[in-house]
Amino acid sequence: MPFLIPIMIILRFSGEGHVWYFQERIGFKNKKFDIWKFATMLKNSPSMGTGSITLRNDPRVTTVGKYLRMSKINELPQLFNVLRGEMSFVGPRPQMMVDFLAYPAHVQKKIYDSKPGITGIGSVVFRDEERLISNAGQDPKQFYKEHIAPYKGALELWYLEHKNLWVDFKLLVLTFWVIIFPKEIQIERWFNDLPPKPDSLNL
Repeated sequence: MPFLIPIMIILRFSGEGHVWYFQERIGFKNKKFDIWKFATMLKNSPSMGTGSITLRNDPRVTTVGKYLRMSKINELPQLFNVLRGEMSFVGPRPQMMVDFLAYPAHVQKKIYDSKPGITGIGSVVFRDEERLISNAGQDPKQFYKEHIAPYKGALELWYLEHKNLWVDFKLLVLTFWVIIFPKEIQIERWFNDLPPKPDSLNL
């Protein structure tokens, strides 16, 4: 709380003055819940521009929000979701319904057999998803559905098959590492049996 309070004060007196952002996500056994985040975008952003997809230098992101998102501090309020039993520290990321439906059907059936996590294999591999989508050279929503969602789904199913305390520990370490050194890690050295990445994602 001593760490969160200054951020709450800054958000209250910047941007649109909103501190918290609550959004319905898909969770354990495909049940819906409200995720907690610090407000980093304009309140009506899901109905603006690219909707649930955020681009590099997205105009919907507030000035303070840019730094909170870059450092992933905006995700810290999800500790409340962990305390409420809705999330875990590590697991598949909880998606909005529109992004959940972008997963192939077989992924939708299994992905949330585990509680969603604050971080996970998908979060680490797609740590710079905004850059990837922005540089794709095609419609962001279409690129996400055709290329990112299938591979992200395959990664999350890989996690379900391999999850244990050691895998979770490595993912927590990697999460902190990629925040500090986002371009200095090869995930395959930590997990050598991941699904192969499609060429379309090597941008």
